[in-house]
Amino acid sequence: MSSIILITIISLSVVALICAVILYFIAQKFKIVEDPRIDEVQAALPQVNCGGCGFAGCRNMAEAMVKADTFEGLYCPVGGTDVMNAAAKILGKEAPVADPMVAVLRCNGTPENRPHTSRYDGASDCRISHNLYIGETDCSYGCLGNGDCERACMFDAIHIDPATCLPVINDDKCVYCGACVKACPRHIIELRKKAKKDKKIYVACSNCDKGGPARKACKAACIGCSKCFKVCEFGAITIDKNLAYIDAKKCTFCRKCVEECPTGAIREINFPPRKPKAELQNETVNA
Repeated sequence: MSSIILITIISLSVVALICAVILYFIAQKFKIVEDPRIDEVQAALPQVNCGGCGFAGCRNMAEAMVKADTFEGLYCPVGGTDVMNAAAKILGKEAPVADPMVAVLRCNGTPENRPHTSRYDGASDCRISHNLYIGETDCSYGCLGNGDCERACMFDAIHIDPATCLPVINDDKCVYCGACVKACPRHIIELRKKAKKDKKIYVACSNCDKGGPARKACKAACIGCSKCFKVCEFGAITIDKNLAYIDAKKCTFCRKCVEECPTGAIREINFPPRKPKAELQNETVNA
C-alpha cells in the first residue's frame, strides 16, 4: 500500500515538473517586454480613462506616447499643459502647445422659442428618441433634452436645466474631453476655443432648413439671411446650408454680428452690458 502511494506521489511530481518546464519555455517564447517608461507616463496621466485623448484609456495613451517619435496628434485634454510637460520630461520629448477649449451648445430652443407640438412617452434617451421621430417640437435639429450628454460627462460639468430643458455647461469644470460631443445624436454640442474671461460668441442654432420653416419651428433659429456674414470684417463667418457659423479662431469679439442678427440666434456670453445707443451717440458728438 505504501509503495502505491509513493509511486503516485513520484508520478505526480514528475508530471508537475514536466508541465513547469513546458510553461517556462512557452513563457520565454511568447513573453512581451514592455518599456518601463510606460508605467511612468501612465502615472503622470490623470487616470480618469475618459477617452478624450482618442484612446481607450490612460494606459493606451501612455503606450502611444512612448512609442511615438513626437507628440504630434497626442494630447490629454484633462491634464492639459502640466501633464503633457510632465510626460515630455520623462520621455525627453517636446510637449505640444494646444489652446484650451470648452463645450458649447448650438441650440437655444427653450420652450419660449421652440414650443412643443407633441409629447414623447418613451425611454428618456436622446439616441432612442432621435431614431424614432423628430422630437417634441417642429425642429428636427434641436436638443432633445433627455440628458445623454449629462450622463456621459465624468466631470459634473453639464446638467439639464429643468426650466429651459437644455444642457447648461460649466466652463470651470469642462475639460473638453469630448464625451458630451460623442453622446449627442444630433451633433449640436461643439468644442470651441476658450477665450479670456470665458467670452463666447457663436451661433446657437443647428437648423439647416430654409428661413421660413426654421423660424416657424423656433423663434431663435438662424434663417441664413447673411446679415452677419456681410457685417463681419474678419472673415470669421460662413454660411452653409442656410446656417451661419462663426470661426472661434478668427472672431475678434467685435459683436457687430450680434447686433445684426434679426432672430437673436447669435449668442454673446460673459460680455459687459452694451451702452444705450443714445449714450453712444452723445459720446460720438462730444468727441
